[in-house]
Amino acid sequence: MAAPSLISLLADGAWHRGPALAQALGVSRAAVSSRVGELRGLGLAVHAVAGRGYRLAAPLDLLDEAEIRSALGPGAARLDELMVLERTDSTNAELARRGGEGMRACLAEYQSAGRGRAQRPWASPFGANLYVSLGCDLTGQRAPLGALSLAVGVCVVEALAARGAQSLALKWPNDIWAGAQKLGGILIEHRGEIGGRARLIVGVGLNVTMQRDQAQAVDQPWTRLADHMATLPGRNVLAAAVVAALMEAVTGFEQTGFDAFRDRWARFDAVRDQPVRIIECDGERIGFARGIAEDGALRVEINGQTRSVYSGDVSLRLAP
Repeated sequence: MAAPSLISLLADGAWHRGPALAQALGVSRAAVSSRVGELRGLGLAVHAVAGRGYRLAAPLDLLDEAEIRSALGPGAARLDELMVLERTDSTNAELARRGGEGMRACLAEYQSAGRGRAQRPWASPFGANLYVSLGCDLTGQRAPLGALSLAVGVCVVEALAARGAQSLALKWPNDIWAGAQKLGGILIEHRGEIGGRARLIVGVGLNVTMQRDQAQAVDQPWTRLADHMATLPGRNVLAAAVVAALMEAVTGFEQTGFDAFRDRWARFDAVRDQPVRIIECDGERIGFARGIAEDGALRVEINGQTRSVYSGDVSLRLAP
């Protein structure tokens, strides 16, 4: 059994005396105090009262590898590795550093350098959201890899909807919405190899219980699952659902390309027939979104002409 960490001992939200924590961790009282400071540095509110000890301002539902595997059921056997980290720079970067082949999943409680599209920072407070990455090998794909983010989005929102999430939508190419606000995002990184084989890392960030004071740097309207579910499942159940959705997406995409996902995407399309602003290097254009093409491109009607817009060379904003 792995040695306990301070956060795992404090996760219940109860008071824990300093000597008992020091004994459980096998460290000095001074070391406990130092580690409490580290937790506060991660944004966690840790109360300290003489004679009572330490406690978190609120209990934490920590990620647990065994619980995630149990929730995955037989699907867990498809994973060559499942790692749950207390903290990392980003789960995508962690998988890239570790390398390896096969299907490997990485989850973390906290990211110090979480990233979204175009290297934008991703708010990653401790224990409040889900940060999940899947590394896998893809061979003989039948559609441009840019369409994979759409397939991933479909599988994730369907998994969340199956667990009771309401008002879900997808905003091309890689945003997950709920109630017309951003709920999560998808980041896919890949490198080609000889023989048409690609090593992919598929990352998903999903807001679960994040508080407003934990997202002060976020510069767009956002929401969280806690506001769109009558009963919020435990984070390990949600984590397993996301991991399973990622495995479903990459497997289905490898077998059929985007074909099996296009109609499913249309059910959640947040911008179909809505005015959109296309921001490109040579200026901005206003048009109307006309759905998704067979290769995953966004079809936009501008001045009576319909054109394809591809991920990576434009930014998409809903027009006012």
